[in-house]
Amino acid sequence: MARRGAGTPLLLRLSLLLLLRPGGEWGSAHSRTLGCASVAVDSPVVTLGSAVTASCTVRSELCRGLEPGRVRISWMLDNEPVAGSQQRGAGGTEVSNLTLPQFNRTQAKLWCCVEWNGTKQRVDVAEIWAGYPPAKPFNLSCVLSLSDYGLTCQWERGADSRLPTSVALKWSPQAHPSRCRRSRAPAVTGCTPEGGRSRCTVPRRLLQLYRHMEIWVSAANALGTAESERLRIDPMDVAQLDPPALRSVQSIPVQTDCVAVAWEVVRSNAHMELQCELRYRAPGDPAWALVTGIVGQAGTTRHCGFLFGTRYLFQMRCRRSSARGYWSDWSLGMNYTTHEKAPTGKLDAWWSAQPAGGRLEVQLRWKAPQRQEANGRVLGYRVTLSPRRRGRDPPTVCNTTHTQCDFSAPVGTQRVYLSAYNAAGESAATEVVLLERRGLPLAGLRAVPGGEHSLWVHWEAPSAPAAAYVLEWERVSSEPSRCSACWQMERDGAATAALIRDGIEPFQRYNISVFALYKDTVGLPVHTAAYSKQKAPSYAPKLHLRSISKSDAELCWDPVPVEMQNGFITSYTIFWANSTAEVSSATVSPSLSSFIIRELKPSTLYKVHIMASTAAGSTNGTSLTLVTMVLDDIEIQFLFLTLGLIFILFILLLICFQKNGRVKQQFWPSVPDPANSSLGKWVPAELQQEPLQVPGTREPGLATISTVTVLEKAAGKQPLGWGKELAAETAGTFPALPQPYVGQEGPGGCSWAPAEPCQRPGGSGDTVQYARVVGDGYKGQQQVPPRLYLRSSSTQPLLCDPSPTQPLLSDPSPSPKPYENLWFHGAAPHACPGDGGCPEELPATFPLLQGLRIGGAEELHDC
Repeated sequence: MARRGAGTPLLLRLSLLLLLRPGGEWGSAHSRTLGCASVAVDSPVVTLGSAVTASCTVRSELCRGLEPGRVRISWMLDNEPVAGSQQRGAGGTEVSNLTLPQFNRTQAKLWCCVEWNGTKQRVDVAEIWAGYPPAKPFNLSCVLSLSDYGLTCQWERGADSRLPTSVALKWSPQAHPSRCRRSRAPAVTGCTPEGGRSRCTVPRRLLQLYRHMEIWVSAANALGTAESERLRIDPMDVAQLDPPALRSVQSIPVQTDCVAVAWEVVRSNAHMELQCELRYRAPGDPAWALVTGIVGQAGTTRHCGFLFGTRYLFQMRCRRSSARGYWSDWSLGMNYTTHEKAPTGKLDAWWSAQPAGGRLEVQLRWKAPQRQEANGRVLGYRVTLSPRRRGRDPPTVCNTTHTQCDFSAPVGTQRVYLSAYNAAGESAATEVVLLERRGLPLAGLRAVPGGEHSLWVHWEAPSAPAAAYVLEWERVSSEPSRCSACWQMERDGAATAALIRDGIEPFQRYNISVFALYKDTVGLPVHTAAYSKQKAPSYAPKLHLRSISKSDAELCWDPVPVEMQNGFITSYTIFWANSTAEVSSATVSPSLSSFIIRELKPSTLYKVHIMASTAAGSTNGTSLTLVTMVLDDIEIQFLFLTLGLIFILFILLLICFQKNGRVKQQFWPSVPDPANSSLGKWVPAELQQEPLQVPGTREPGLATISTVTVLEKAAGKQPLGWGKELAAETAGTFPALPQPYVGQEGPGGCSWAPAEPCQRPGGSGDTVQYARVVGDGYKGQQQVPPRLYLRSSSTQPLLCDPSPTQPLLSDPSPSPKPYENLWFHGAAPHACPGDGGCPEELPATFPLLQGLRIGGAEELHDC
């Protein structure tokens, strides 16, 4: 028993969990079955946006497992928690009230929940719908079909009610006026539309023909009912007949602008009195022409006012004449072309005439006749110089199918005659007077858009009365063209405006000229230009750099072609910016094609672009990059001039330094020159006769100093380092020396002879060779006798007296001239005779000559 009592609460808890399991309608259904809880709302269907009130009552004694007094009730709208109030009710119940001030959902579920062991359990639910009352249907109309006599009605619905709504077409027989209103027959529901459509057909078996009845549409939902306006009709009054059939259309011969149209009705309409309408239209007509008042079941109707030689389309429809019912559909169309007759009226003509070569060259243009004057298809035009008379035709100068003609006429021709003809005949001739253009021009000419494809041209009335006006216009393009049809004549002489429609396109410029036609002359033309519509240019011009300096840049551009301007160019705007984003701009007149940007920074990069503007927009061009110069051209020229002057001054200073010895001595100090010493005078006269042999393969250059050797020595006086050791060393080191020239003392004084000593008074007989200088010609030139030079840095006088027979040494000056050429003094040098006449040691008596030993003997031939 103890175990059984202990297990009873556990079983109760499990059963309560099964009954109150969360989630759904299964648990709530069983709850309602047990009567544990119930939810009540004031109305399950409410107006959208209105308040909703609900209450939930929980009987704790019926909900086992719930402790009385500790029940907690909560609410959920769909899956969202909402707060309500809770209080204890009568009979130990717990009541929770909930008010939703604004219900904005079209459909929702309101759940009542209780908490058990911390878990919410749904115990009951109420479903709420929200919407609007049904809208009133309108535009109800019905049509009776005579093929099956079914009455088809259609209407338009109002706004959506957001609630399930039922719609039905209803009608009732209309009560007799003498009867009581209460005796009205009950309404009969004719039909219910399917698929949500707004039309319904009542079958013939439910209708009463030739009897008035009321028809209306009813719409109902949970919030109310709405009905359309009632339609009181006889079904036969709204019957729609089948269209008639056209049989024939013919012209009446007597009245040439009239036609007769025959028709018949279908068999189902044969017993009715009908009212019909006829309509017709020619190709190009904007609207139909309507003929009304045709009464009868079948027959023929006549109508006049048709154009000759014109193709027309005819159609017909009918309805019951005794009712205001519906017209039948239009019948199938029938085409008919009226017969032609000769053209009528006068042609508008315009001309220009110029004398040339004894003839008058005439360009004649005219407008094709209007359709009402052409009376058919015009086959051609004829131009003559005289009018047509009976019995003969004048000579024709032009016969063409075009609307212009160029011909030559005799000088003095003042009139020509123009006519048009078709298959039925020829029109009366139009006289064209060739007046001179020397009249007064018009004033105040201007043109404004009349639309995308038209232009209004206005002018001031001239002081003299005008008979007519001629307007010419021409599309402006890069390639010149001539439009023969771009003109029109305004025959009203009092007019001050005209509308141009032919050939006008938007975004294109047109030049317009207006002439005033006076009685006996033609006024001079006045001109203007206009656009029917403008927009931004297609592209802006491309910039080019014409010149640039350090602060200015000249730009130029080619104008935009007139076809791409799309309007009048009002201005060009130049923009330029440097690398620091300093942007500047300038506006340029559209008549200019160049511009100079000033106040630029030197050696700076700029980006420049141009913008072309019209009254309707602007277009930017491509960018041009430029860099300003560091110096201007004048500054560069001045710099070069300055540098040139500095260079010239420098050269002049060098020349001055070269000429001025004192200044030269400061920069280039003098070096002793052996050629200016007196030792140069010691060369014997025979030295001039010596034919020195110089190698012919040497490179051209300056004269070569070979050697200086002192051969004379005093007896018993041998300088240190001179002697046989020196001679041997020299002989072993250098090649064989050439044969020396030695001085020789003779009876007549001192002379020079090869290898013979010169006997000086009181001196020894040793020979001395002072120096040998050998030169050679340039390589490849003809070899000439070698030149002999003497050079010495000694300042001692020569020991030998000058001889009058020796011109070279006859100069009393102690020193020879620098680099004196001995070849040209008349004495040819002789070879050194003998085998050993060239001494090797320097004389001890000439200590100064010891310093004159010059190397380079290897370049000389042996003596």
